[in-house]
Amino acid sequence: MQVRIGVDTGGTFTDVVAVDEETGEIVTTKTPSTPEDPSEGFLAGVRKILALLPGAQVQAFSHGTTVATNQLLEDRVGELGFVTTEGFEFILEIARQSVPDGYGNSYFWVKPRRIVPVHRVKTVGGRLDHTGAEVRPFDHAEAVQVARWFRDRGITTIGVCFLHSYADPAHELLMRDVLGKEHPEAVVSISSEVLREYREYERSVTTLVDAAVKPTMKRYIANIAAKLDRTPLYVMKSNGGVLSAGEVVHQPITTVLSGPAAGALGAAMIASAAGAPSVITLDGGGTSTDVALVLDGEPTLTTEGGIGGYPCKIPMIDIVTVGAGGGSIAWISPEGTLKVGPRSAGADPGPLCYPGHGGDRGGDDVTVTDAHVMLGRIPPHLLGGEIPLDVSAAHKGITELAGRLGLPPERAALGILEISAWNQANAIRRITVERGLDVRDLPMVAFGGSGPLLVCRLIDILGLPSVIVPEDPGNVSAFGLLTVDVKNDYVRTYVARDPHLGAVSAIFAELEGQAGEALNKEGFEQHVYARSVDLRYFGQAYEVRVAAPGGPIDAEFVATVLDRFHEAHERLYGYGYRDDPRHGVEWVNLRVSGIGPIKRPVLRRRPYGTNSSKPQGIRKVVFDAGDSGEIRIYAREQLRAGDVVNGPAVIEEYGSTLPIHPGFTAAVDGHGNILVTGKRS
Repeated sequence: MQVRIGVDTGGTFTDVVAVDEETGEIVTTKTPSTPEDPSEGFLAGVRKILALLPGAQVQAFSHGTTVATNQLLEDRVGELGFVTTEGFEFILEIARQSVPDGYGNSYFWVKPRRIVPVHRVKTVGGRLDHTGAEVRPFDHAEAVQVARWFRDRGITTIGVCFLHSYADPAHELLMRDVLGKEHPEAVVSISSEVLREYREYERSVTTLVDAAVKPTMKRYIANIAAKLDRTPLYVMKSNGGVLSAGEVVHQPITTVLSGPAAGALGAAMIASAAGAPSVITLDGGGTSTDVALVLDGEPTLTTEGGIGGYPCKIPMIDIVTVGAGGGSIAWISPEGTLKVGPRSAGADPGPLCYPGHGGDRGGDDVTVTDAHVMLGRIPPHLLGGEIPLDVSAAHKGITELAGRLGLPPERAALGILEISAWNQANAIRRITVERGLDVRDLPMVAFGGSGPLLVCRLIDILGLPSVIVPEDPGNVSAFGLLTVDVKNDYVRTYVARDPHLGAVSAIFAELEGQAGEALNKEGFEQHVYARSVDLRYFGQAYEVRVAAPGGPIDAEFVATVLDRFHEAHERLYGYGYRDDPRHGVEWVNLRVSGIGPIKRPVLRRRPYGTNSSKPQGIRKVVFDAGDSGEIRIYAREQLRAGDVVNGPAVIEEYGSTLPIHPGFTAAVDGHGNILVTGKRS
């Protein structure tokens, strides 16, 4: 048996999926994550799934990791150094004039924190203009002094961003050479290789973030690769592609949304096979919930993302994350109101009901999982009985919390789940309503260990037409790792209101050459190039990206790009100037994605049968305050295509649980997905 294995490391569990290359058979499992050393959880998951596949030969591993993400979220950037152009030493301090709002999202009129303190910023003489022409030569002697200054102080992680290096990287390459000679142990990132486009502040911070996570990612990937006996290892990137371990350590910033990106891609494939090419995806984990939007089978992309307060202007799947996972902690604010998240109990110590290490109970704080356990919505165990849960510990903790709130315990537990559902609903609104989309037109795919738990309430809150719950929802992100191609992104700033066709053609040719060279290194004979262009109406500050056609760069090419821009602008903002010559269009960035196609798993259809599903038992479950009863419990593996379960009921499986509220219906489709519809559907 020849298999490929996907391993997704989450905050609470590490999910593992193996696909048989010949038959397409899919095998899944999960194991607790090991936050202190994520590689241990990775290897434990691999051993566990190989025990289920005796004699299997692994062709490749694909990995979704949160190592870079967690480092940035926890603000562990270390002692960074920054080298920039003489006279621009305060670029990190000036930042941008746009600031977060002061009503619930952040502080008012507070600049983003500096990633490098001012005393570790050094400048070097030399200057290029916006075309890349040299205005003043690079000051080699000053560069040597700067390199020695960092060396003498033991600062070994350095980012370099010179003015207008997107137009010509020559000065940055010279600076890297000097650092290599004078300070050879330094890890260096240069902006012309990390983000070759204009806007100095974003380019500087993105380069520094890349430098900050590079040592950690290099150690982590090397540690795993050394234990895989030379089996190829690919790492998921934020842009929806994968890259070999040997290459990803040179561009670690591309992994900052590694795991969530895989989930959105896996859900997109599942939804398309189910006949829903445009959906909302909701990935509920133990620490957080990640929400994304899929349109016409492809997750939407952005370059305006950020991690831990640091802008990261790289192509990434547009994901909104909210601290509303199974381990999110319930707490009382100073005003006396109940809050849930964003702090999480994670895998260690975990919720109150978790079995602790050494026989003790889990954590000390009430979590969303504790509320589900107390109300009977999940069984008194996880992973098919592998992890028993202490229901009495959950009940005791919620009773204590309820006493402080002056509520009955049941009402407190229901309140925790209601707040968590609204937190998720608000994240969904951010990627739909705030972008001009009607959430009532879009089905949702709910996955992750905790993703299906609140879907009935979300249907009510948002008016969703339906929710698709895939088979093995807790392993969709790991499955997604096996559905994606190798992908690299390349960009070049080219600002013009009347683009010169020869210049555009030359830039695209150069970018496609870079992409082809990278794909050759990865061993791909077949290359696919996807072009795109960032445009804006003249005078606007930010751009809209549109896909650009392949083929020759001619008048027809330009007309197609402009037509797509007008259409996209009107769709996003409700207006456009297609027929108004007073508003010219400005081209800003040219982009190429180099794609190496891989073989994808096949989602097989199942024959429909008679509706013969029978419950495997009953359990007391609470759906509304004062309204509890003995509810039917179904085992998902016993459901067949065509089966229908009417609420109230609970459908359980190895990695997740789906409570069906009264008045809701769950129907199994031809791919084994459960389609949940509400009272008004």
